[in-house]
Amino acid sequence: MALFTSRKQKKDVKVTFQGDMLFVEIDGGKPQAYPLTWMPQLKNATADEQADWKLTDKGLRWDNLNVDINLA
Repeated sequence: MALFTSRKQKKDVKVTFQGDMLFVEIDGGKPQAYPLTWMPQLKNATADEQADWKLTDKGLRWDNLNVDINLA
């Protein structure tokens, strides 16, 4: 049986919110911190809205809030 794999490796991303900060950890590395004052849409969002993100080729995207974070 042949196995097919993608050349793109899926990255494990952990997104957490604490106080007025957003923390993003990629593949178990050191978390990157972002002040939510930079992104008022995320700061004022509900927990469900904050949890509704997706990984894109450039970073993180919250479609419903129209927020992008570049993780390059």
